[in-house]
Amino acid sequence: MAEEIRAEIVANVAQIAVKEGDEVTHETTVVVLESMKMEIPVLPEGAGRITRIAVAPGDVVQEGDLIAVVE
Repeated sequence: MAEEIRAEIVANVAQIAVKEGDEVTHETTVVVLESMKMEIPVLPEGAGRITRIAVAPGDVVQEGDLIAVVE
């Protein structure tokens, strides 16, 4: 089953740490968001393969926006 990783806050996408096809675990940083000069790593809840990255560096995400999909 696919897991959608969504933004929990309004933030800028500072860095994308993985690419589509990469294997990840619950400890893998997928993207780094920046909000109020703080860097916030975004991690998946489980393990799987990144099948979609829906953001690019410099994008502004709103709460609930799709960041990536893990299957």
